[in-house]
Amino acid sequence: MTYRPHTLIPAGFVLDQSRRLAHSIAVVDAPSDDTDAVGVAVPSSGTVPEVLGLDRDALGTLRFSGAVGQTLLIPRPDSGALVAVGVGDPDALTAAKLRDASAALNRTAASAARVSFDALRVSHAVPADAAVSAIVEGALLARYRYDALKSAPKTVQLDRLELVGEASAAADAAIERGTVLARAAMLTRDLAAAPPSHLTATRFGEYALEVAPEYGVEATVFDKQQLIELGCGGLLGVNAGSVEEPRMIQLRYRPQGARAHLALVGKGITYDSGGLSLKPGDAMHASMKMDMAGAAAVLATMFSLRALGCTNDVTAYLMCTDNLPSGSAMALGDVLRMHGGTTVEVRNTDAEGRLVMADAIALAVEEGVDAVVDIATLTGAALRALGTLTAPVFGNDQAMVDQVLAASALTDETMWQLPLDRRYRDLLNSEVADLSNVGGANAGATTAALFLAEFAGDTPWAHLDIAGTMMSDRDDSWRSKGPTGFGARLLTEFALAFTPTA
Repeated sequence: MTYRPHTLIPAGFVLDQSRRLAHSIAVVDAPSDDTDAVGVAVPSSGTVPEVLGLDRDALGTLRFSGAVGQTLLIPRPDSGALVAVGVGDPDALTAAKLRDASAALNRTAASAARVSFDALRVSHAVPADAAVSAIVEGALLARYRYDALKSAPKTVQLDRLELVGEASAAADAAIERGTVLARAAMLTRDLAAAPPSHLTATRFGEYALEVAPEYGVEATVFDKQQLIELGCGGLLGVNAGSVEEPRMIQLRYRPQGARAHLALVGKGITYDSGGLSLKPGDAMHASMKMDMAGAAAVLATMFSLRALGCTNDVTAYLMCTDNLPSGSAMALGDVLRMHGGTTVEVRNTDAEGRLVMADAIALAVEEGVDAVVDIATLTGAALRALGTLTAPVFGNDQAMVDQVLAASALTDETMWQLPLDRRYRDLLNSEVADLSNVGGANAGATTAALFLAEFAGDTPWAHLDIAGTMMSDRDDSWRSKGPTGFGARLLTEFALAFTPTA
């Protein structure tokens, strides 16, 4: 077996650049004298803070209405700049709007290393801990830039963030929570942004083994021979055209006195060419290094659980390989035997994600978990249906789906439930095997979900298709251009609150 040369990786390259970031974040009575930029929350109605030196009419002349995320930079000659930051109707303020406002401030003040934000005084409609956490998340995520491979990065790091308000132990805990959640998304972004030669399946496994113990997580990496012994025909079939071995990364978080056992499954296709069903050479093909964003989100979630006091057992399966064409690649018409014995006819080698996920779902169900949630950049149909800001969720248990949607509302990682319409199940029938890996030309997100549902059986299960939300083509609120890290904060909140439905 010939592997990709690791000499392609620059000396000192780190997969997780967020580990090197050191932020000082605190609630303070007033901005420090050396602050580079002071953000002042301005509602769309009511009194304008005196510190701005402008009344409502003057702001209107400058076309500043106080809408959520609107900013107005006011230079000051002898101290840090003032930034008016719109927060909208104060009676309708939410944590999501505060997150957006914090992100807007930190994009406007992108060259400032020390930023203060006076927003807690107007956030009475939002619980104090949720407000603090959201402001922290918005600031850190907006300032994120992937510069691990730049020889002379121009990014100004956010060294200090001050939230003007009343300091307390509860505020400190909320800062910690916001920092952990933001870091989960940033880790996901780091991994998704890494070039495919830098983050191979083998390197993904090595990274998990190196870092997992720091976060109270047990890591086990299964190599090709072990996967053969497990009968993981989906992962092995997708890997057949590669010179890199596949890896299944199993992560276990085991708190004392656990209330329930949850399984998380992440698609880890480190580069997806489409296999013999080759993708066109367009912009989407160029983004296929991000086809492991689901696995990255799961890994980041696992690394957040101890810090936030999760009381559930959580087992994660990261199914990692690339999908490349070669003389040994799986072909259309091949039949794979998945873990558990189900046979699948391959009608499209670019429908590979569901093949690797099926093995993991079958393994999780076999372990007897209370529920399974999978996350994957699975179908272009999800992108076409809901665009780049909303991801579909499917499930075989409404109470499970409701818990996912509740976590989505907390994190503003927007999801919309689509029906697991079993009338389309016949589209997956095969004349030579138990299943086909694709249905017809229509309802592609649904037939992909129906395929995975076959392996979940009666176990409560939800499926998150993040093909549309995995990346952004521009800076937009807390979503920085490039990988968004979508799913990491959502899954973390879900795992913290998860309650068995059966």
